[in-house]
Amino acid sequence: MSHKKHNLSADAPLYHSSHKRPVTRRDFIAQSMLTGSASIVAPSLLGGMLARSNTANAALSPDIEALKAACGIATQGAGKIPFICFDLAGGANIAGSNVLVGKQGGQLDFLSSAGYSKLGLPGDMIPPVVNAQTGLSDFINTDYGLAFHSDSAFLRGIQNKTDTTTAANTAGAVIPARSDNDTGNNQHNPMYGINKIGADGSLLTLIGSRNTDSGGNSMSPASMIDLSVRPTKVDRPSDVTGLVDVGDLVGLLSQADAVSVMESVYRLSDVKLNKVQTKLSSDATIKELVRCGYVKSADIADRFGDPSSLDPALDANIVGPTGIFTQAEFDQDSEFRKTAAIMKLVINGYAGAGTVTMGGFDYHTGDRSTGEIRDLRAGKCMGACLEYAKRVGVPLMIYVFSDGSVASNGNIDNSVDGRGKGVWTGDNSSAAASFFMVYNPTGRANLIGATPEEQAIHQQLGYMRSDASVETASSPAANNPNLLVETVLLNYMALHGQQNQFASLFPTNGLGNVALQDSLTAFQPIVNGVIGA
Repeated sequence: MSHKKHNLSADAPLYHSSHKRPVTRRDFIAQSMLTGSASIVAPSLLGGMLARSNTANAALSPDIEALKAACGIATQGAGKIPFICFDLAGGANIAGSNVLVGKQGGQLDFLSSAGYSKLGLPGDMIPPVVNAQTGLSDFINTDYGLAFHSDSAFLRGIQNKTDTTTAANTAGAVIPARSDNDTGNNQHNPMYGINKIGADGSLLTLIGSRNTDSGGNSMSPASMIDLSVRPTKVDRPSDVTGLVDVGDLVGLLSQADAVSVMESVYRLSDVKLNKVQTKLSSDATIKELVRCGYVKSADIADRFGDPSSLDPALDANIVGPTGIFTQAEFDQDSEFRKTAAIMKLVINGYAGAGTVTMGGFDYHTGDRSTGEIRDLRAGKCMGACLEYAKRVGVPLMIYVFSDGSVASNGNIDNSVDGRGKGVWTGDNSSAAASFFMVYNPTGRANLIGATPEEQAIHQQLGYMRSDASVETASSPAANNPNLLVETVLLNYMALHGQQNQFASLFPTNGLGNVALQDSLTAFQPIVNGVIGA
């Protein structure tokens, strides 16, 4: 049956008579009525003395270089796999029409036709059937090591921004898991846990595109929050370039001369400090902070004396004729600029982990086209991150989640953007899922399991009933967002071969014994503890 509805743009606000009037910032973001502006205070030469800075380009004088470790200036990215999560605010469809979710046997243990209809797929487009147009069973795509529906808007977006090498080195897993609809109160965000595992950056520890404690729309588990590393808000290229300010020295002097001046300031300050004696019990600590402040300022000038080196808009791998985004795409779409800013910092090790919040995914508007357009753009942002990791030459884990989900009543949207799929007609948390993808420059991550059947179960952590409802007994994560976060953290540690340390890092975790944790782990390690080890 044809169900013609007005076609909404990717940024148009969503109005639902079944929802309360938007009041909070989260309400406005979920319904695409608010995007958010950046607010980062750039550190000055002295004001930024305690800013985080971690990497070296070996141009500092040996005596200053030797002080960096004592001042807590670690290696770039702390040696952990870069981590980016996508927080799709409003309750996006993930299961079925995008990433396939099945019964106990894994993604390809197919649901019923009625179940797929609930997930927005008409009977002639469900995964087990032959495509009437091609005569092939081609509604399943595994190019990225994870089974997507072949007409998934996420998949089409990812394909738009990646090449065949990126696809061949990417793998993924899906987690069927309920969460509350249309609320930021789900404890979905894993950022603090990722930092606790060891992820860190040379400029910032954590970043996010929203000015919240999690950096995103959804909350972080309360037990993991450490406000000393609260995410810095980054949602545009100017936020990135504004992170570093060495004052007027660079400009009046060459970068090399500016670094030499700062090193001299450190040495003069050190001489003065050694002559000063205070009666404070914290005398040594205060002096060390001052000394390290000058070391860090010299280090920042050494590495970032030209802030344009941080600018994603000037990175040829990101924007331009050879870039992931065309100049027109970058100029016209703030979501692409936001993603570029986050991925520039995280994938280059300037930040340990980042959250990209995208609004407007409460798209049960009585059509299919609105959701398809927004999912396609989200897929392009995911694909951009994977492709940029390939170009930089580092591994990457991306994690995609949303607050609840949507369902279809089986009516069909035959418009061009509706693509003959089921219209989204209401919220339905029972149809929710999350997924993660892993890029590894040395080859696709290997699933755990000695047989294809075992590997299929490790690729889908939990399962759905035949009617496309999450089986809440299928995993600890299935009905508890903070245990979903723990499952993601366990898998992040497993990629480093460190899952045996999970219980000691998170002693109050709810994932059960070692055997249960092993069943919730998808992949074999891709790095040995740290990148390059």
